[in-house]
Amino acid sequence: MASGGTPRGYIAIFVVVGLVVLALTRVFNPWPQVWNWVTAAGPVAEGASQWQIKLSGSPAGVTIAGDAAIVEYRTRVESYGLGAGVKLWQSDADWASVAGTGPDAVVVTGKLLTKGYQVLDPRSGAVRRSDNAATAVWAYRDAIVDLACVKGGECELSAWDPRGSRPLWRVSTGGIGFVLDAANPALPGTQPLPASQVDDQVAGRPYLPGLMGLADGGHVRIVDTATGKVVQTLTPKPAERVTVVGGRVITVTGTAGDGTCYYSVVATNPGAGTVWQRDGLNLRTADNGSSCKQTRDPAGGDDVVLGVDPVGREELIAAHDGRRLWYGAKDQDVLAVNDAHAIVRSADRKTLSGRSFSTGDVTWRRNVNDGASAALTPYAAIIANASPRRIIALSPAGGRVLVDARTEASVFATGPQGLIAVDGRDMAYLPYK
Repeated sequence: MASGGTPRGYIAIFVVVGLVVLALTRVFNPWPQVWNWVTAAGPVAEGASQWQIKLSGSPAGVTIAGDAAIVEYRTRVESYGLGAGVKLWQSDADWASVAGTGPDAVVVTGKLLTKGYQVLDPRSGAVRRSDNAATAVWAYRDAIVDLACVKGGECELSAWDPRGSRPLWRVSTGGIGFVLDAANPALPGTQPLPASQVDDQVAGRPYLPGLMGLADGGHVRIVDTATGKVVQTLTPKPAERVTVVGGRVITVTGTAGDGTCYYSVVATNPGAGTVWQRDGLNLRTADNGSSCKQTRDPAGGDDVVLGVDPVGREELIAAHDGRRLWYGAKDQDVLAVNDAHAIVRSADRKTLSGRSFSTGDVTWRRNVNDGASAALTPYAAIIANASPRRIIALSPAGGRVLVDARTEASVFATGPQGLIAVDGRDMAYLPYK
């Protein structure tokens, strides 16, 4: 058998050596282009995307702000035009959030362990307003709220129009703020239901609630956001969980007995007393068992809370007045909910149905595979089907198909005209049909 390499093998070795020499001598470095070619992915959603780009890293979050897509990383934020995916600007930032909607949207950015923040234009990146005192910032669809604390612990809460230059109101909150920092620190409220292949923040930021609850050192200060006043300060007992939903202060009390936990829910309007109450309603604020230790806020969306009755049937309650918006049959479960709609899975796990709270009717049905999940946004109901993995976006009100794409990507953001899907470092924009 003959020994040695083939002429083609020698040529390949010669080419590689030549490229290495060029790179080392800084005459020409081909390796970034070669690496991009090696790692090039196929289409994120073949036949469904308007454009697809490769990001410089895996994003921590993506939000649609007007006609721009805002991409958040650990140490910077980038903006891309929705029309063609062209990069518009980049800024150093440890956190970012989007306030406002449509043409009034802005990007709020800041750095960890540094007071203050900036309000940027989504298209140009120009600074519209700067602050150098706030320790925490909450972005909403119609407002920006910040918390500034001085030495000694005295703090002040301020509300702003997203594009405004003067505060709508300011109120002293007393000593608070040392555990509240960066963008959108957790406040007592509802928690969204999880969904596979869908980012937790896919629905974007909510509207400014009528009441905000600021938890601090065992106390909860209730702020009326219409008047800019602290209207109540609560000190929950060890067996209580206080949350703020739908303009109501909801107190869940868990009492241990007979090897189980008995629950009572009371909703109050600060200054006006009890609005509604229910015994036996489990809002799943405690782990299973008889300890009754409540460690989390109730699941739900916007002004609706998800509960379970004593026989294990799920129900959706309007936090404002206690009305039962939906009462499930045995083994039915809610996959997603907001203040207008809910997505319910059938007992056999083969069908999802969309329900309207305004009419009380089923607005659409969709057959799915076992393991499917769902999410609701202001613009679309998202279904993530399994085996094969497929993303389907429907009109929440009528079930019209907006997007139907076979993809391994996750949905990160939705807007009025389309959604953003991300697979690793590949980001694509899928317009609605």
